[in-house]
Amino acid sequence: MLIGLQGSGKTTTAGKLALFLRKKARKPLLVPSDVYRPAAIEQLVKLGNQIMIDTFTMPEINDPLAICREAKAYAMKHGCDTLIVDTAGRLHINDEMIEELINQKKLLTPRETMLVLDAMTGQDAVNIASTFNEKVGVDGIILTKLDGDTRGGAAISIKAVTGKPIKFIGVGEKLDAIEPFHPERMASRILGMGDIVSLVEKAQEVFDEKQARALEKKIRKEEFTLEDFRDQIKQMKKLGSIESIISMFPGLSKFRGAIDFSQAEQDIKKTEAIINSMTQKERLFPTIIDGSRRLRISRGSGTNVQDVNELLKRYMEMKKMIKKFTKGGIKGFPKQLFMR
Repeated sequence: MLIGLQGSGKTTTAGKLALFLRKKARKPLLVPSDVYRPAAIEQLVKLGNQIMIDTFTMPEINDPLAICREAKAYAMKHGCDTLIVDTAGRLHINDEMIEELINQKKLLTPRETMLVLDAMTGQDAVNIASTFNEKVGVDGIILTKLDGDTRGGAAISIKAVTGKPIKFIGVGEKLDAIEPFHPERMASRILGMGDIVSLVEKAQEVFDEKQARALEKKIRKEEFTLEDFRDQIKQMKKLGSIESIISMFPGLSKFRGAIDFSQAEQDIKKTEAIINSMTQKERLFPTIIDGSRRLRISRGSGTNVQDVNELLKRYMEMKKMIKKFTKGGIKGFPKQLFMR
């Protein structure tokens, strides 16, 4: 049972949890019980469709208790082992919301009542957590929106005040951007020391070992193409935003203020669009791209010829650098570091 104020990210978190549990061989059922917020139910249905997980709805019913009661029966009948109930929130804590949550909890008897908190609210999250825990009862906490500038310092206070564990953290907008909470990693983020362990775990989930070995062979044979470059961009995007990736590297957090991350993300999208506008032959043999082809590619990608020229220039420089690396030709970089 997910509880929290409106705007904390409950609905998106419900979808994220469902996807997380399915990866653990569970069969969850999403239950939207927020009958007050416009399109709240439709939002969860849409998320469920995206990740191909069932969502229980009763469009004609406006009673959260009736929805929960029928959802529980539906789950038992269809072999769902986990109900994820998205409850209604309010802009502020009030008696009406608290009473409704208490009644839902009595009916559902959930194994876990999870409080969803927006980490960007800072120390206000501590007061919210304390009130919900006192009036409804909380078994665990999920902190959302930890992919932005906030480092999650409120996590320490929340744990101290409520005595309840932080179970998960949301680290992005995508539905797979949720992680189990690790105190030592959060401490590193708060101190600006990065979180290289989480980055490695993400990379292990995203990158395919066979593809990596195939790419390694191509690089060693100097056969790295624009098609390979595009594939690497797609893989990197699965890791998360540039800002979230940089925040995980020790020592790099101090440079975050000096980087325009939105512009960097736009540049990556532009690069991908340019490569997508090429034919397969052009991606494999970019030397054939003459003036007329560059004009066609720029029009197809919504960019200009200068952008296409810049991409091709950077690609050729990268190929030269790879050649030097693989042959051990750069001073201070021994060949054995790049060759097995």
